[in-house]
Amino acid sequence: MKTNPGTRMLTRTPSVVAQVFLLLSIVLVIAIAVIQINQQQVLSPGLKYGIVLDAGSSRTTVYVYEWPAEKENNTGVVSQTFKCNVKGPGISSYGSSPGALAKPLDDCLNKVKERIPVHLHKNTSVYLGATAGMRLLRLQNESAANEVLASIQSYFRAQPFEFRGAQIITGPEEGVYGWITANYLMGNFLERNLWRTWVHPYRKETMGALDLGGASTQISFIPEDPEEHLNSTLQVKLYGYNYNVYTHSYQCYGRDEAEKRLLALLHQKSKASANVDNPCYPQNYNTALMMKDFFGSLCTQSLRPANYYPNQLVNFHGTGDPGLCQEMVSLLFNLTACRDKEDCPFNGIHQPKVKGNFVAFSGFYYTINALNLSGQFSLDDFNSSMWFFCSQSWAQLQFMLPKFEEKYARSYCFSANFIYYLLVHGYNFNAETWPQIHFQKEVGNSSIAWSLGYMLSLTNMIPAEGKLIQLPLKPSLFAGLLVFLTATALLCLLFLVYLCVVSHQRKDVPRVEHVFIPE
Repeated sequence: MKTNPGTRMLTRTPSVVAQVFLLLSIVLVIAIAVIQINQQQVLSPGLKYGIVLDAGSSRTTVYVYEWPAEKENNTGVVSQTFKCNVKGPGISSYGSSPGALAKPLDDCLNKVKERIPVHLHKNTSVYLGATAGMRLLRLQNESAANEVLASIQSYFRAQPFEFRGAQIITGPEEGVYGWITANYLMGNFLERNLWRTWVHPYRKETMGALDLGGASTQISFIPEDPEEHLNSTLQVKLYGYNYNVYTHSYQCYGRDEAEKRLLALLHQKSKASANVDNPCYPQNYNTALMMKDFFGSLCTQSLRPANYYPNQLVNFHGTGDPGLCQEMVSLLFNLTACRDKEDCPFNGIHQPKVKGNFVAFSGFYYTINALNLSGQFSLDDFNSSMWFFCSQSWAQLQFMLPKFEEKYARSYCFSANFIYYLLVHGYNFNAETWPQIHFQKEVGNSSIAWSLGYMLSLTNMIPAEGKLIQLPLKPSLFAGLLVFLTATALLCLLFLVYLCVVSHQRKDVPRVEHVFIPE
């Protein structure tokens, strides 16, 4: 019994169509799945912002930092986006009138509000860290210091940001945060590899940090053998690594307080005269200062004369004598307190031997810049520049400085001699190790200051946000297509099985007829 070819063609057509639909469904399911997986976009959850107010002894600086909301090894990759110097003196000067702090802060805070997207204001944390100026005020008048901090808290409660508090940070904290900043900016914690991802630099040495503020100075570095100095080191954890950092802060050895001590010593040596020669002031420079300007500090309290009248004027006359200036500066350092102890340079303070490269910033940089030096140079170059600068008259000095401000210009000679004595006789740098000091103000657009290190440490405590994934198809559409195509493929497969069974049965019928039907 023969089957009509036309009939065979008709029975084959549904089979071919079902196979085509099955193959198309499988191909489409695979294609959509591959596209959905490979073409997904990883979206950054955006940026986070933080504001740090560096409330120093001589001025307050506002820094704005930003970092990706996802973090590297639990620490944010932070960068400085804005900096604003608050007009007026440091907050410790407002001890008698804390309410007057609001006006100078307003100008900078209004600029900050423009820099940070409005919808992120309420999630942006603000921290105020006060340093040696407030540490001294707290020692001198604790209630005045508390009133200043309370006034700041009251001011920030009215701001749209999330205020996390105003605190007086310790000297060691200031030193360690400065060390973190310097090494972060130098790329000693993180660097980008060929694939543009952040990695820890292989065998990269950290740098020491030298910070000269108005009321204190800090030295921080990792000693040759940190295990030997565990009692004098602090452990810092950043980007998944631990560092044991030696740090010490010398109160009253900031540039401003040290100069007050010099003026007090000169006044004492003049037998409390109303006219005092100052070998560190330029030749022919004259100024009248009130006694409270230099005797009013806690750092000079022990040098006050019996007949101390805060508002009494003292006339200082500059003699521009580099040799005598250096001799007077040396009296600010107690080099005998150590009594020949090893690793004890001055004031009876333990310090391991300095090691490796250092970065010197803040007051160190500004003084070096005034001497027309920059970066790295020899100790001989420093000494010759200092000697030349200190020999100039006040009239000559006005043409030598790129930016002339009287209160700074008159003091650069003192500052240079103080830096020499601090680094050479205080920290034990010598002609061989001096060139390892890099004098600089910033790296890229970021200032070298303790505030960035503070922000980096704080980002360890600020929770990260997960990455957002954007898919080519919406999950509901993707799921719907997947169900539809899978169902289509299954129906096609069932239909093909059915056709196969029917076809098989039809082939068997003629064979059965041939066996049982007699001829």
